Amino acid sequence: MAKKKQIELTIEEKLQNALVPKEEQPYKIPSNWCWTYIHNIAIVVTGKTPSKKNKEYYGGKFPFFKPADLDAGRNMQYATEYLSEKGKSISVIIPEKATGICCIGTIGKCGYFLVEGTTNQQINTVISKINPLYSYYFFNTNSFVRELISKASATTIAIVNKSKLESCLFPVAPLNEQQRIVNRIESLFVKLDRAKELIENTLAQFKQNKMAILHKAFTGELTAKWRKENNIDLSSWKKCELKEVFKVVKDKYNPQTENQIVNYIGLENIETSKGIISKSNSSEVKSIKTKFKKDDVLYGKLRPYLNKHDVVNFDGICSTDILVFRFNDINTAKYINYYFNLPMFIQYAVENSSGINLPRVSEKTISKYKISLPTLEEQQEIVNILDKLLAKYNKIKNLEQQLEKIELLKKAILAKAFRGELGTNNPDEESAENLLKEILAEK
Repeated sequence: MAKKKQIELTIEEKLQNALVPKEEQPYKIPSNWCWTYIHNIAIVVTGKTPSKKNKEYYGGKFPFFKPADLDAGRNMQYATEYLSEKGKSISVIIPEKATGICCIGTIGKCGYFLVEGTTNQQINTVISKINPLYSYYFFNTNSFVRELISKASATTIAIVNKSKLESCLFPVAPLNEQQRIVNRIESLFVKLDRAKELIENTLAQFKQNKMAILHKAFTGELTAKWRKENNIDLSSWKKCELKEVFKVVKDKYNPQTENQIVNYIGLENIETSKGIISKSNSSEVKSIKTKFKKDDVLYGKLRPYLNKHDVVNFDGICSTDILVFRFNDINTAKYINYYFNLPMFIQYAVENSSGINLPRVSEKTISKYKISLPTLEEQQEIVNILDKLLAKYNKIKNLEQQLEKIELLKKAILAKAFRGELGTNNPDEESAENLLKEILAEK
């Protein structure tokens, strides 16, 4: 039986199929732009991983990009792993000026290829038939990422396959307007990136200064003058284990038998380097928690949070993922809380944590840590000096909020760009539908 001859669509029919119906368009764009689907303006390819069993595939000079490499964003040229010519020969070759988009796990993270390469299967790459940077910047918009996430399969690990990515919506501007948009975005981003770099350098310098101050505090250098004035020798510092200056609190709070509403602290309420930033109440608590009292030190024991800690100034309960240490003196509590910031202590906690999914450090391990402890009077002096010196740090940490504002501003610029609101659009230019026709005619 002869096959039916496929009816060839006219270019106008192809155009109508390629355009997104008005009721499905996510937002309004200029009249000479048009909404289409990614598969109409690009080729999408899925990466793959050459067999690790064959060592001949690896160790060459051909970039093999993975999701972590996408962090380079606009400047993706160096990979964490490279393939040999043999590995390259069995890979999907991605040309430069394409955009790799993570579609498994961290959905929506993307990077722009400055060099030819290939990717693993977690990345779908869009090879654009229009301005590649215009496409790249659109893929960084919140609207695109939201749509991509909405198409993710409901599995343990979120996945968006190639066909779902191809079905995502895309706003096509006239070709000259695409370049003007890219120029405008990059002009604005250069200024924002310069401000970001200055802030990051300031924060890095202050962090370095803070570590230097803490080092001097816990080696006696910070209080050398004070000891001389008080006729105290450095030999007054005594070696001891932490268990000699605190006890581990294990008093439990059971929501089934205690219904009094109290302050609750979880790991989410403690921020690295800032201490307790918020607190909840126990009305939503359903499981056993640990009780703490004013002047106790709370210490996050899970490996990602080993530098989350603070001295509390109220009574309450906390997550069992937080260790509670109680001291005989408030100055010792503050002294040790500062000590927990030292890189050598954090490294000790990391190296001695155990567990598979979420490694944690035990109270026994912390208790055995050896420390040089000055007299109570010198502890108080050290705490007073650190409080004054590091008060500036709390103010400078506000710069982190400025970094967040810069990222939000970038997203706002992108949102305006792909709505035609950056002041670059010329309404008299030829409609983008004609550009779309040209692309469709080549298929």
